[in-house]
Amino acid sequence: MNILNQILEVKKEEVSRLKKFYTLNSFKEMEFFNTKHLSLIDSLKESKTISIIAEIKKASPSKGIIREDFNHKKIADIYFDEGVEAVSILTDKNFFQGDLQYLSDIAKDKRAPLLRKDFIIDIYQVFESKSFGADIILLISEALTKNQINELTHAAYECGLEVLLELHSEAQLEKISFDVNKLIGINNRNLENFSADLETTIEISQKIPNIVYVVSESGINSQSDVKRLKNARTNAILVGEYLMKAEDIKAQLKELKEWCQIES
Repeated sequence: MNILNQILEVKKEEVSRLKKFYTLNSFKEMEFFNTKHLSLIDSLKESKTISIIAEIKKASPSKGIIREDFNHKKIADIYFDEGVEAVSILTDKNFFQGDLQYLSDIAKDKRAPLLRKDFIIDIYQVFESKSFGADIILLISEALTKNQINELTHAAYECGLEVLLELHSEAQLEKISFDVNKLIGINNRNLENFSADLETTIEISQKIPNIVYVVSESGINSQSDVKRLKNARTNAILVGEYLMKAEDIKAQLKELKEWCQIES
């Protein structure tokens, strides 16, 4: 069984437990459910650079602990201070040592849209995401059927959430309605073996309509990587490990922002 399938089996168990303790209506009574979301799409419309979605990630299944000195609120403050377009927060506990509480802690003082990055397979997780302060949820094409993508996307829109719909291979394109899903993430990391290759973005972005915003995810570690993605049709990059491994996150992020400037 590959890593993605292992994760999805655990998610099914988590959803089953979630449904024992909550109803959809109970989420509507929670702190953040009725707050207006911050829009990543609006930021991308206005951006004159390659936008940055900076990620808060303590660990991964392939690398183990990425950052020992981990304080989610301090990291988020650095990201906000440096003006990133959005902050991605890993909330999966079992495989990434994340926590849903990280999301709600950061949502109390957010200054940019928050992406809940997890493996969402059920409408209960969509409602949960909104109630804990998310502005955007990640949906993973490889983990969902076409009908599930449609159902979960519409549930998110009804909650006032945006959707970053991720894919890794061209085979997933047939599942996607680009009139509905206009924020597409191309994951350079293979979720079956966790290897990364930027050619994934370069090749798949050519198959995506111009009405769609493209986010390149994973495997971005250098100025040359950013330059390659500029030459592809990339509106934003999602960067986690590169920042999480930095001795000085603020300095590393400043440098990354300089790389993302679009030459006139």
